[in-house]
Amino acid sequence: MLIKDKRVIITGGAGGLGYTTTRKLAAEGATVYVFEQKKEAAEQLVKEISDDKSCHGSAIYVPCDLDNIEETRNIAAELMGKEGGIDILINNAAIYPSKEFLEYSIEEYRNVHRVNVESGITLAQTVVPGMIEKEWGRIINIASITFYGGWEKLMPYVVSKGSLVGLTRSLARELGKHNITVNAVSPGAFPTDAEKIHPDPEGYQQFVLEHQALKRRGKPEDIANTLLFLSSDMSGFITGQVINVDGGWVMH
Repeated sequence: MLIKDKRVIITGGAGGLGYTTTRKLAAEGATVYVFEQKKEAAEQLVKEISDDKSCHGSAIYVPCDLDNIEETRNIAAELMGKEGGIDILINNAAIYPSKEFLEYSIEEYRNVHRVNVESGITLAQTVVPGMIEKEWGRIINIASITFYGGWEKLMPYVVSKGSLVGLTRSLARELGKHNITVNAVSPGAFPTDAEKIHPDPEGYQQFVLEHQALKRRGKPEDIANTLLFLSSDMSGFITGQVINVDGGWVMH
């Protein structure tokens, strides 16, 4: 078991790519705190993990509205007060409104930034002191290949993902002396609910496959396996990096 007895916070851990990641981390022996607004989905996930006899860890549903920064801070601080603190933080949750650039209000932009970026900063500020005390920690931010360009009508989302890349590099430099690694994962185009914003699903499918080197769609396990690796000691000499899990769409 790669992360036996580690304590993990994952935001958005019951939906999209988070569901499979939560199951993977729990299977490898971690206690996973699922920060989620979707109560029914989170409770179902926790039950599935509890009922899985092959699972060596556990999952705990933590109701949390990431739009409420103070609430997010207080919930994380309460978890930090428990024995063991938090070892791994995965900032996964995001919102992604889609419309023309000129139609966005500054309030809408700020809301996306608050959920996608400020909540992650808040969680990091809350859990890092415990990581420093233990001289071990993992922070993983979920970025996006949209940051590399080529997507319309997603301005606040793309800007927020760029901010997470900057956060990753800044924290990696600052926290490395405490044996805390900070990395980002940029998923490619995975078939999740996020794709429902596209008016032509078949056309979008073709668009994705034409841009990838690998001619299959990504699976949630592809992301979960990468996050497990970055959460474990196997990645202990990797920090400040953005790892694209995208079938060879972006190469640099």
